[in-house]
Amino acid sequence: MDFELSEEQKLFRDTLRDFADREIRPVVQEWESAGRYPTEIVATMRDLGLFGLTVPEQYGGLGIDMVSFALVFEEIAKAWMGIAGILGSHSLSCWLIAKHGTAEQKQRYLPDLATGVRRTGIALTEPDAGTDLQGIRTVARRDGDHYILTGRKTWITNARHADPLPVLCKTDPTADPAHRGMSVLLVEAGSPGFEVLRDLPKLGYKGTESCEIIFDDVPVPASQLLGGVEGRGMQQVLSGLEIGRINVAARALGIAQAAYDASLAYAGQREAFGQPIGDFQAIQLKLADMAMKVQSSRLLVQWAASRADAGHRVDLEAGMAKAHASEAAVDCALLAMQIHGGYGYSPEFGIERLYRDAPLMMIGEGTNDIQRIVIARALLSGKGTIG
Repeated sequence: MDFELSEEQKLFRDTLRDFADREIRPVVQEWESAGRYPTEIVATMRDLGLFGLTVPEQYGGLGIDMVSFALVFEEIAKAWMGIAGILGSHSLSCWLIAKHGTAEQKQRYLPDLATGVRRTGIALTEPDAGTDLQGIRTVARRDGDHYILTGRKTWITNARHADPLPVLCKTDPTADPAHRGMSVLLVEAGSPGFEVLRDLPKLGYKGTESCEIIFDDVPVPASQLLGGVEGRGMQQVLSGLEIGRINVAARALGIAQAAYDASLAYAGQREAFGQPIGDFQAIQLKLADMAMKVQSSRLLVQWAASRADAGHRVDLEAGMAKAHASEAAVDCALLAMQIHGGYGYSPEFGIERLYRDAPLMMIGEGTNDIQRIVIARALLSGKGTIG
């Protein structure tokens, strides 16, 4: 049993750390406060090939292993979680096209998506349907060689930059069960009737946009049906969400690690009553708790990623990693704020940003309550085993 990264993975991690130290950390406080879009950071990620993480090499991507994939999101989220979000939605969409797209769709989109010439996201959530994806109301009716897409989506990352944007919709609203009538359409930017209505205000997750969008009788060529077959959309999306949960778990791990690193350093520097606060048992207990949460999260993330690399379905593993790491992130951010005291409440030390970013990790890619249901069902069905 080997818990060590390969030399290639260590080198890749070090490259990511250097990128984060050089490009992200010096500007995160100023840019987040100003609500500035990180255009220059996106350009550097493009130069590094990071938009091709989940694009196969034959289409010009990195075709990266899942352990290295997780490293990307951990290291970037340690510096600024919002930047990791830009890559996360893009990578999930690329994975869906690479996994489920027709040969023509792959050839049309993947080479440009790999280089970042095109970017993408994914449109699932609606104002009345988040966890319950079968309850979506966006519909697409067939009209000759086109679909006419009508509906509304919300909380869509990369909405202003996505081309194409995969949209989960109902091509047969009467299907029972509903998932048999659900499909994914690849909607290109500039399509008539496709409009970004607004950027949603948020507690955290700054740096990238989260938008509400509308489809007002948008004509979408039938050739843009993902995989070319109706009724497969729900299965396609759920398969992608396994990878998405590894991404979110790794982002949560990055937040937890950042909170721990800052707290450990601060405990050795800050003095009270004539000695470093790290000498006090109350602080030591908090640091120990944080370290355990961080390390257990890392092991779960790497376990899920390595199982995915071995070709297994990872509903159970990714669900465990996502639920545990996201709750660890929230706990560690709060403990870091307690250790930093008043400074933790100020943007100066970055702790309050971690505290605002962490809760989203318990919501995104399926709430933690849903993860627990997924885990329990896997255990009860015998499809997942522990020990």
